[in-house]
Amino acid sequence: MSKKIHFIAVGGAVMHNLALALHKKGYQVTGSDDEINDPSKSRLAAVGLLPAELGWFPEKVTADLDAVILGMHAFVDNPELAKAQELGLKIYSFPEYIYEQSINKQRVVIAGSHGKTSITSIILHVLKFYNRKFDYLVGAQIEGFDIMVELNDDSPVIIIEGDEYPESKIHLKSKFLFYHPHICLLSGVAWDHFNIFPTFESYVQTFEELADGLPKAGSIIYDETDDIVKVIGEKDRSDVAKFPYKAHPYKVENGKCILLTDKGDVSLEIFGEHNMKNLNGARIILDRLGITDEEFYEAIKHFSGASKRLEKLGENSNTLIYKDFAHAPSKLEATTNATKSLYPNRRLVACYELHTFSSLNKDFLPQYDKKMNNADLAIVFYSPHTLEMKRLPMISPEDIKKAFGDEALLVFTDAQQLKDFLLNQNWFQSNLLMMSSGTFGGIDLAKLSTEILEKEVKEEFPKVKVISQPKEDNSWSGLLTQFKKVFEG
Repeated sequence: MSKKIHFIAVGGAVMHNLALALHKKGYQVTGSDDEINDPSKSRLAAVGLLPAELGWFPEKVTADLDAVILGMHAFVDNPELAKAQELGLKIYSFPEYIYEQSINKQRVVIAGSHGKTSITSIILHVLKFYNRKFDYLVGAQIEGFDIMVELNDDSPVIIIEGDEYPESKIHLKSKFLFYHPHICLLSGVAWDHFNIFPTFESYVQTFEELADGLPKAGSIIYDETDDIVKVIGEKDRSDVAKFPYKAHPYKVENGKCILLTDKGDVSLEIFGEHNMKNLNGARIILDRLGITDEEFYEAIKHFSGASKRLEKLGENSNTLIYKDFAHAPSKLEATTNATKSLYPNRRLVACYELHTFSSLNKDFLPQYDKKMNNADLAIVFYSPHTLEMKRLPMISPEDIKKAFGDEALLVFTDAQQLKDFLLNQNWFQSNLLMMSSGTFGGIDLAKLSTEILEKEVKEEFPKVKVISQPKEDNSWSGLLTQFKKVFEG
């Protein structure tokens, strides 16, 4: 007899994917939510899991349920949650249930402030390339994978993208702490989620707790070029193997990133220093899972990247246009540098939307200092309406210019004005990078891309910056010192 599972807040990005995975597994799945948007809405409807009406209905929660899964979107006073508690049902957060389903599997968790989706995606791509049996949880849609969660009874291993964000509004404990990995990768630590982690130390501490939870015979793989991660990774842990990594040797030729290996050059579809780190971290994990370097290099040639991560919108002989999910300061810097390094002799116009709670917080804004310095023209967009919705104090264009450390920075608060400005640019030998976890005020980026690429250009070579290696951000040194004191104490 199949299990009966009810989802409270089924419309979330990961929640609806877990619902789809359990439905595919043959479970009887029901769910509720007070708001469901696409793509969740369409995907749930396609398999008959879309709730008939929006809202919370305690009568859906019955004594014969095997489990109730509670989403982050649900508050502690949710009536369906109260009914489940009254009936004494098993109530799981999303990560608790993933652990329940993988308790007898080898668990691999990829964590970090940046790069974790890309690293997880690379691992999944290579394992699938060699028809390996595995379960997974990833935070973005990947080419060749229908859903973002896969759970099977006979998979020996599960690959999990480990998010530091809280698992529910009840416990406010980082999701990745529930997975109890055997193998853990830390890609980087740069302060994020300012609304949850009010201090840098509190943010770092959750990553340290993840690493300290590794079992004997466990493995920690860590980016040795990241000061904070290096401190965490090098800590002495009994019988835990350490595997530091840095960017894989590579070169850039004719707009292509090429790996330098013992077996010869390997041409890639992805690019950027940060992706060469991501790739190398994934390679070490895959080695632990029985994939040789030779096999890895063959498979990675065919990896085109995760959805919304440096995704190409279009190109012609003069212009390449990319969009990226970047929102944290470290991601913004890495993505800007990567795009500039691909075509150093072209002008790079980089547009970034302040959209998250952290990015719109005046106290957090200084973390963006000089993060767009390698763009030839840097633009920041934000919507005053978003500030109102998030109940945050207003910020001014002057605040943003000061925080980014760039008086030449252009700041827009009106989406149409931003769009008009971009369309009026001369795009001769110029690339465009659009970075946001939002929508730039509703701009259709695919349409904008088409319109830009169809424009006539004047053959005037623009002045471009000579790309420099990112310099050490001394503003973090005090934070690092504070962290070391906490760590050593």
